[in-house]
Amino acid sequence: MSSETSTPSTGKPRVAVVFGGRSSEHAISVVTAGAVLRAIDRTKYDVLPIGITADGRWALTSADPERMAIADRRLPSVEDLAESADGSVLLPVDPGSREVVYTEPGNVPKALGDVDVVFPMLHGPYGEDGTLQGLLELSGVPYVGSGVLASAVGMDKEYMKRVFTSFGLPVGPYEVIRPHEWDRDPAAARKKIVDFAADHGWPVFVKPARAGSSFGITKVDDLAGLDEAVEEARSHDPKIIVESLLRGREIECGVLEFEDGPRASVPAEIPPVTAHDFYDFEAKYIDSASGMVPAPLTEEQTARVQELAVRAFEAVSCEGLVRADFFLLDSGEFVINEINTMPGFTPISMYPRMWQESGVSYPELVDRLLQAALRRSTGLR
Repeated sequence: MSSETSTPSTGKPRVAVVFGGRSSEHAISVVTAGAVLRAIDRTKYDVLPIGITADGRWALTSADPERMAIADRRLPSVEDLAESADGSVLLPVDPGSREVVYTEPGNVPKALGDVDVVFPMLHGPYGEDGTLQGLLELSGVPYVGSGVLASAVGMDKEYMKRVFTSFGLPVGPYEVIRPHEWDRDPAAARKKIVDFAADHGWPVFVKPARAGSSFGITKVDDLAGLDEAVEEARSHDPKIIVESLLRGREIECGVLEFEDGPRASVPAEIPPVTAHDFYDFEAKYIDSASGMVPAPLTEEQTARVQELAVRAFEAVSCEGLVRADFFLLDSGEFVINEINTMPGFTPISMYPRMWQESGVSYPELVDRLLQAALRRSTGLR
C-alpha cells in the first residue's frame, strides 16, 4: 500500500478524491481528478485517491497526475491506475463513522482512516446525477457540489429545462422522446421529431437526455440521418431530447459558492470549430479547441449572462459550483442551454479558466470548494 493511503495523523482535513465511474465520461473524470490532485494543497489537506472502475469497483489508485492525463490521444482509465486488480475500498455505512476500509481477497481488511470530505470528480450517470450524492448522504460524509435533487435535475436535460422555464429563464425549443415511445411505436416517435423539425427547421440536434461531454450527440440535417442519430443517442440513454439549432454565439459562465452566496465569473465564448460540426468530445478534449476568456461582450451583455447564470444556479438549488451554458442569439437575447453541476476541471476546461480570469487561481478554486463542503453538513438540502 502506498504512503498516499496510510492513515494520517496530521490533524489536517482528509479529502477523498473520487473519480472514474461507470459512465461514458470515465476517462474525462480521470483527467479532471488528475488536475485536482496536482493542485490540491498538501500542506493543508491529506488526500486519499479512490477510483471507480468502469464496472463499478472502488479501488485504491495512484495519485500521480502524469498518469491521469490524455497522452498521444490515449484516454486514461482507473483500471490502469489501480494498485490492485481485485482490492476494494468500502465507505462507511454508519453515519456515526467516517472510517474507510480497504479489503483484498485473502487478507485482513485494513482501516484507511477517517475521511472528512469527498471531492466527487465524476461526470455523467452514476456520479453527477445524484446517485453518488445519495450514497454519501447515507454515509454521513460531506462532499463538494450539489445535493441529490440538484444533481439529478442538472443531469436530466428535460427536467432541467422544465425547472428553468418555471423560474422564468429563457430556453430554446425542444422535444423529448421517452424510452417507451421509441420502443412501442418508432414511427409515431419519428413523426414527433419530424413535426418538431417542420415547426423549427432543420438541422436538429439529437441528444441523450442524461449524458455529458457531448457523447451521443448528432447534428441531423434531414430525415435520412434521423434513425441513426436516435440509435446513437439511445446507446447512451434510452430517453432522448431533440433541440433546434439556435443561431448565435455560444457563451459560458461559471458560478462559485462564496461565504456570502453564489457569484458569477467572467463569461467565456466558444468560437465556431472548423474541423467539427459542433463543439463535440473530440473538439473539447482531443483537439483542444479553445474558448475565448473573457468573452468579447458588452458590459450590459456580461452583466446579463452573469445574472442568468446565478439565477439558474439558484433555480435548481445548486451548491458549490456550476457551469452555465448559453446561446447569445442574433436577436441579442440570451437563451440558457444547460448547466453542469460538476463541470470539467481539466487544465483546458472552461470553468477553471473563467475563474482564473476572474481572480481565483486553480488551487484557490479547489480550496474554496473544499471549504464550502466542510462548512455544510449532510442531510436534507
